[in-house]
Amino acid sequence: MSHGFRSLDEASVAGRRVLVRADLNVPLREGRVADATRLARLAPTLRELADKGARVIVCSHFDRPKGRRRPEMSLAPLAPALAAVLGRPVRFAEDCIGEPATRAVTLLANGEVLLLENTRFYPGEEANDPAFAAALAGLADLFVNDAFSAAHRAHASTVGVAHLLPSYAGRLMEAELAALDAALGHPAHPLGAIVGGAKVSTKLDLLGYLSVKADVLLIGGAMANTFLAAQGIAVGRSLEESDRHAEAMAILEAAKTRGCEVLLPIDAVVAKTLAPNVETAVVPVTAVSPEFMILDVGPETIARFEERLPALRTLVWNGPVGSFENPLFSTGTLALASAIAAATESGRLCSVAGGGDTVAALNLAGVAEKLTYVSNAGGAFLKWLEGKALPAVAALAA
Repeated sequence: MSHGFRSLDEASVAGRRVLVRADLNVPLREGRVADATRLARLAPTLRELADKGARVIVCSHFDRPKGRRRPEMSLAPLAPALAAVLGRPVRFAEDCIGEPATRAVTLLANGEVLLLENTRFYPGEEANDPAFAAALAGLADLFVNDAFSAAHRAHASTVGVAHLLPSYAGRLMEAELAALDAALGHPAHPLGAIVGGAKVSTKLDLLGYLSVKADVLLIGGAMANTFLAAQGIAVGRSLEESDRHAEAMAILEAAKTRGCEVLLPIDAVVAKTLAPNVETAVVPVTAVSPEFMILDVGPETIARFEERLPALRTLVWNGPVGSFENPLFSTGTLALASAIAAATESGRLCSVAGGGDTVAALNLAGVAEKLTYVSNAGGAFLKWLEGKALPAVAALAA
């Protein structure tokens, strides 16, 4: 594959111990998995390795135990959940290194799967400690990284181990990188981008990078308020970052210089609060009363973007364009999701979306399966969109 590292097609795994770095950081409620999406996406790699006769050893972090053993953050409940998704038994080791882990690995037969305890129970994990990485690597003959969502972290189980064992990208990692390469590495133009969410400050690098790459950039959500306010438009009680006006104007100027068209909201859904049954109104963004807040993009803004959509060949989306958790302010985000899904299904658009809120919005709209690729990776997806190297991906290519 491209990117300079090896895929599972090149790995000889029969009878060998294969350490798979997964991301099992899934929501648990009362000791049960509430959303098994990440497990389902990991399953093809684990199933393929097991079917080829590998002795599969799965490691992952879970939550933030801060380098100490916390029973409520144990991966033990994940073993039966993973077994259910795989349709085969999954053993569990009470530790991720040391005698319990070594003994559990020794007992593995070809085609069997073992889940190790939370790697973050050790401070050496997040510190990328060479001794901890060596202890993990000592359990296996090969390393497969299938945790793109943890690829922006230079930890022992993502980077350290990759330098100690022959290393390969898992199927999920491979698919994620291929999709992102199509979206931003070598995109078909015109390239459109939608950036939403609350704060400009958290997405300055992303906006700066996309203003260079994209042909059309739609800015929505509360961050659009900062751009409007920077241009002297009164946004009432809307969330906005007054200390980021200069940076917002610089992004607009840079986009203009490079020929990137920036679409900001021209109308908005406003209300006095975010309450469930509050009275709303649609107004031009230039007519927001002092006591009102902008909480969604308006119909003219949606129509303006939908007009551009047929010409686009690639689209990247990160962040909702309104407070979509409240049905009163979900119209803009859901309308965009449906329009992008329809354009993708027509075969003319390559659409890649990611980030927790964006995935939630796509699921709410019922169109997550209709986009070209939807990434569940939050921080890693954002770093990639910002054009930054991901340590775990770089380690595979080393």
